[in-house]
Order: sequence, then C-alpha cells, then structure tokens
Amino acid sequence: MLSVLPVINYIKDKALSLRLPPSQRMAPPEGESPLQKVLKENALRGRDILGIKDLSAQEIMLIIETAQALKEHKFDETQTLFAKGQSLVMLFEKPSLRTRITFEAGMTQLGGHAINMEGPLGVREPVSDVGKNVARWVDGIMARTFLHSTVEELAASANIPVINGLSDLEHPCQALADFQTILEQKPALKGLKLVFVGDGNNVANSLMLLAAKVGTNFTLACPEGFEPNAELLNIAKAEASISGAKIEITHNPVEAVKGADVIYTDVWVSMGEEACKDEKMKAFTDFQVDGKLMQLAKPDCIFMHCLPAHRGEETAAEVIDGAQSVVYDQAENRLHAQKAILSLIL
Repeated sequence: MLSVLPVINYIKDKALSLRLPPSQRMAPPEGESPLQKVLKENALRGRDILGIKDLSAQEIMLIIETAQALKEHKFDETQTLFAKGQSLVMLFEKPSLRTRITFEAGMTQLGGHAINMEGPLGVREPVSDVGKNVARWVDGIMARTFLHSTVEELAASANIPVINGLSDLEHPCQALADFQTILEQKPALKGLKLVFVGDGNNVANSLMLLAAKVGTNFTLACPEGFEPNAELLNIAKAEASISGAKIEITHNPVEAVKGADVIYTDVWVSMGEEACKDEKMKAFTDFQVDGKLMQLAKPDCIFMHCLPAHRGEETAAEVIDGAQSVVYDQAENRLHAQKAILSLIL
C-alpha cells in the first residue's frame, strides 16, 4: 500500500514556501463564546446606516467595539449565527474591490448570503420602486451610489435596513473601519490629532464627523475651494463643542501636519470627477503626502489611505509602502467593521 505521507509533506512544504495565509474556515469556540452578547444587543437593530451624521458617539463605539470583538474571535463559529438565513442585496453604481468583497465575505462568515447587482439606479424604474421590491425579498440593502439622495430614497422606500456603502456625501463604513484601525495603533481616540491632506470629499466628511463625536482633533488641509460639505462642517463643530475636539480647516499642509498622530489622504480625483481632472491635479500639486511632510508629524505618526491609491500623486510610494503605513490594516478592518454593522442592524 502506497504511503500518502510524501504527498502531505509536499503540500505542507509548498504552503510554507508560498507563505499562504491561514484558512478563513471557522471552528466551534472553546467553552462559551465571548461573542454571544452580539445577538442580545438591540440598540441598532433595524436601523439604517446612511452616514456618521446619524450616529451618536455611543453607537459609533458600539460598532467599533463589536468589530474589535469579531476580529479578535474571527474563527469563532458563533459568528455564523449573526445573519443566519438572512440575505443582503448589494447595489453598485460604482466599481468596487474592498466594499464588494468585504460585504459579501462578511455576510458569508455571518451565516448569511449576499446578492450582487451592478448598474445605474433610477433608470429602468424609480429608486423608490427598487427599494419597495427589494424589501419584499431580502433582509437588508447595501448601496454604493453617486448621489447621497439615492441612498436616502432607498431608505425611505424600503422597510428594511439600508447601509451607505459610499455616496458623494459620506463613506461611513470606511470611517468606522479607519477609527477601528487607529484604536489598534493608539491607546485612545480622545485627544489625538488626525490630519486629512487633500480634497474635502466624502471620506473627509465622515472622518471629520466621527472625530468630532469621539473627541479626536481633526484638521483638513486642502486647496481653497475644496473644503468639506458646509452643513456637515457645522454639525462637526457643534459635536466638537460637546466632545472637546478641535475642528480646523487650513490651506497649509506643512503647518497642518505638525504634531499629527495620524496623517490621512485620498485620491485627488474621485470616480465621476474625470471631467475636472486637469483642474484638480493643478490645484493639489502642493498637497502630496511625501517623506518630508511625514517628518513634520510625531515620530510615531501613522499614515492612512482608504485605497485605491495613485502613487506619485496624492502620496509618495515611500510613504504608502513605508513602515508608518497602515493602509492594509485599514483594508482588512473594512471586513470586521462591516460585519459589526450587519450583526447589529439585521
């Protein structure tokens, strides 16, 4: 009888040589699972997550703490109960790597199922009809859209939870994963200095709001004319007056990053802005995060980017690929933060 040991040893050696990542397969927990409390948490059950604007500081921390627990016990089979038998439809008007994969993998790991649909909303039929139909078939909607009003219309017409996977106004899932990442790197959120260098876009809006609510100081360094949404800026300043955070807008990136604990940037030209690419590239010439700019921050400052990145434009390769960069930790935490949202609202 032939021995299978040589084959087994070959497979093991091959896996080690390729440095393959561990399997994502879950297993029964040892003893009582520390995640059971997720099923008992009802503070957000049935809620829409359309933006950081709509969440309290306590609700934000609930999501982040749940994400931390899910990540710490990522192989705990108990997680497969949190969306067992439930379905999520994912509506994409924009291309996606991180949002698409993390929501679909997240639903699978929670014991549920995700359905992907791509294409413009409101063309074949009104957005409200899409919401009313989908609500008869599934348990939740995640939409990645151009207009924020599209997400709001879906939420108004569907009597099931709706999650904003990205709109032109906010990117709440990204901001929640980002602050989970910051908390992994820093002892506390309150009192930190987060500096966003670049466009006052949807990511900057959500980061600004979240920072204001949890007591993180936030500075946006942008060219004139590229400030964050005025309404959200006013909300952030009002929230900061309660939490003790400082919210600042400046047009000087060199002054902005001094004493920073976190420096964050994003692409200068977002999807849908291709027509104004030349104008924006010219306006943002002096706003690249390079090694010289990073040196003006604290020695233990971390670099963040929501990805995809354009090396040589908004950031230098030496920074995004350097020792201070945590961009792939951010990307991983999209999975855990979104699993936390799904676990808490479905």
